[in-house]
Amino acid sequence: MFNNNSVGINVLGERLNLNGSKPKKAVFLDGVSFEAKASYTKVAPAPNSNYNPMMYNHMISETIVYDTLKPIIYLARAMGIFPVSFVSKGKFKITTVLLVYSGFVLLVMVGYIGYIKWDKVEIVKSAEGRFEEAVIGYLFTLYLVPVLMLPVSWYEAIKLVRVFNDWSVFERIYRKIQQKSLPLFTGNKPLIISLALPILSCVIMVVTHLTMVFFRFLQVLPYCYINTITYITGGFWYLHCDVIGKVATIIAEDFEQTLKNIGPSARVAEFRSLWMLLAKITRDVGLGSCYVLTFLSLYLFLIITLTIYGLLSTLQDGFGIKDVGLTVTAIFSIALLYFICDEAHYASNCVRVNFQKKLLLVKLSWMNEDAQQEINMFLRATEMNPTNMSLGGFFDVNRNLFKSLLATMVTYLVVLLQFQISLPDDIAVFNMTTTTTTTTIAAASLSPSTTPKPK
Repeated sequence: MFNNNSVGINVLGERLNLNGSKPKKAVFLDGVSFEAKASYTKVAPAPNSNYNPMMYNHMISETIVYDTLKPIIYLARAMGIFPVSFVSKGKFKITTVLLVYSGFVLLVMVGYIGYIKWDKVEIVKSAEGRFEEAVIGYLFTLYLVPVLMLPVSWYEAIKLVRVFNDWSVFERIYRKIQQKSLPLFTGNKPLIISLALPILSCVIMVVTHLTMVFFRFLQVLPYCYINTITYITGGFWYLHCDVIGKVATIIAEDFEQTLKNIGPSARVAEFRSLWMLLAKITRDVGLGSCYVLTFLSLYLFLIITLTIYGLLSTLQDGFGIKDVGLTVTAIFSIALLYFICDEAHYASNCVRVNFQKKLLLVKLSWMNEDAQQEINMFLRATEMNPTNMSLGGFFDVNRNLFKSLLATMVTYLVVLLQFQISLPDDIAVFNMTTTTTTTTIAAASLSPSTTPKPK
């Protein structure tokens, strides 16, 4: 007899029977499938009700996340930072052509930097003292250090390839669960940021050279390039974190809509597996940018500390033309560090806190026992799986990091200012001693000799 009470559901293409009964097998006569016969006789088969013609566009060409980040990725390729290319069917890998191009860019920049160090950057002399001029000289040397990020970024591109491949898997699972493409939309933000960052970084370096050194165009070029790769690295991190936050928000809203009409517990299990993959991607983004972002954070810390010290040490004599370059560099370096920390904090909260809120607000009274158990397992998974963006376990990138770096900057600035305040007294004593000695020698040379002449 045929059992009309058989209940089942399709999960990722697999048939699950909830009442424990075995699935009915299809029976064919003489091994001939009726579906095969229908495929030849139908002229215009009716489309599936769940089929969306726009559903597989990105699967054929590129993933949606990659398509969203494409402007900043292309810019990073052009600057020799990210030698990763889309291959086919959602697969990414490091290509030899891009790697050779990136190596060529690095060799050119290293040679250019060697020329700059040979043809010394001449600092504008002032009455501030040799200590402040030495600090500014160190600052211009420090501007060239981020060129070391290029080979490190190539090494970490291997880990970012795995991240983008995981994004492809994530989107395929989302299509199977929701029967639609991932509705990720960021507008023109990636394109605007990709166009604004090179312009902004070059303007900062030009203003700094115009106000603090004797401006020469050939010397400014490597500084502009190195400052640009610094801002592009921060911008790539910012946009990637922004995508993670938006994807987590989309999944949370879809899960909320599912909870309103939920029947079997399998739907909760599907979203739990989808969330765990998103949490893994969030952690892997931090691991994939571990050394580059650690280097960038320390570099920005040193730049901000030295520029603020140079600014504070000259304000007692009034705001001069040299202070313009220091002020611009300090403001935008602080802004870059803030956005790096703030956006990572936003992404981590969206992945974890948003889902926990949805799960805690679920009314379990009208659900069956299996669905209640899946909700509890989902909530436990959000508690046990970390979503913090940790840089290789060294530290987490969040707002606490920004606060800690600022507190450390204040400590170092106090020490430097105390050292700078103690210098004028020593210099005054040295100048007074030198003046007295010079006056004595001059007076002795001008006075007539009192030595008796020999007879």
